[in-house]
Amino acid sequence: MDTVIVTGASRGLGRHCAMSLHERGYRVIGISRSVKGDTPYEIRSADVADSASLSKALGDLKRDKSVYALINAAGIASMNLVITTPAETVRKIINTNLVGTILACQLVAPAMIRRGSGRIINFSTLGVPLAIKGEAIYIASKAGVEGFSRAFAREMSPHGVTVNTVAPGPIDTALIEKVPRDKIDAVVSRQIIERQAEPSDVWNIVSLLLSAESSMISGETIHVGGA
Repeated sequence: MDTVIVTGASRGLGRHCAMSLHERGYRVIGISRSVKGDTPYEIRSADVADSASLSKALGDLKRDKSVYALINAAGIASMNLVITTPAETVRKIINTNLVGTILACQLVAPAMIRRGSGRIINFSTLGVPLAIKGEAIYIASKAGVEGFSRAFAREMSPHGVTVNTVAPGPIDTALIEKVPRDKIDAVVSRQIIERQAEPSDVWNIVSLLLSAESSMISGETIHVGGA
């Protein structure tokens, strides 16, 4: 049975992906800072921004050839202007979204290299191409994820591993629950497809990138909703 590791698996898009993977017969190992409620898949507690914590949670998988994919869905945001964003908040966003993605890739990639195939899917945001006011720190972290993913894709290509980024617009998850409706609508109106995406829209892209037929897709950022 192929193993897929999903960070941020206890809520939002991470949970939706983990549930969809479980329903399709994958062994799912979710990573979350806190375990809330029952899930039909395994959850391991770790902070993706903490290398020691993440290594403890995933260390046993470094040489496990059953590891087929890594989905980095863990992420946080703090909608605020740059000049009014506390330095600690800046560090927390960058460390969780960018550094956490890099650390997870470092830990899981060796298993895929040993296997000779694999899929890595990282998450960004439509906010990068749309340059949304009030999201500069969050956008900076996700732009870093996109650049990292493109370069990492070249490193992993000789080993049969693809690395891609999925960048959705606003979706009704905990990430945007405190954002006013008018601001959400303003972002959606700038998308090529002017409607708010559902988690299933994102899963459709993720499932494509996980498939064997996607072996020629790597180093790409796919914008869900269009920019």
